[in-house]
Amino acid sequence: MPTYVALLNWTDQGVRNFKDTAKRADAFAAAAQKLGAKVLKLYWTVGPYDLVAIVEAPDDEAATATLLQLGGVGNVRTTTLRAFGQEEMGRIIAKAAG
Repeated sequence: MPTYVALLNWTDQGVRNFKDTAKRADAFAAAAQKLGAKVLKLYWTVGPYDLVAIVEAPDDEAATATLLQLGGVGNVRTTTLRAFGQEEMGRIIAKAAG
């Protein structure tokens, strides 16, 4: 299943409600599952991003729906990256090499 790395920043609302962040993480995982995605890991970070989520989804549409739904709650803004594992990268290189 495709993997996505989501870089998250708290909004003003999210910072005000920081005490609920663990509960919100559980709600995010449950909502993702309903859309066919799975939150593999969620990290609270120090630096330019407040959180990093590793998400698997069956396709770009499911991943986008999951992260739009998350952003729509108003606590975070996301930047999402499609990630490729070593096996996937091997196939990509084989295609590129001809």
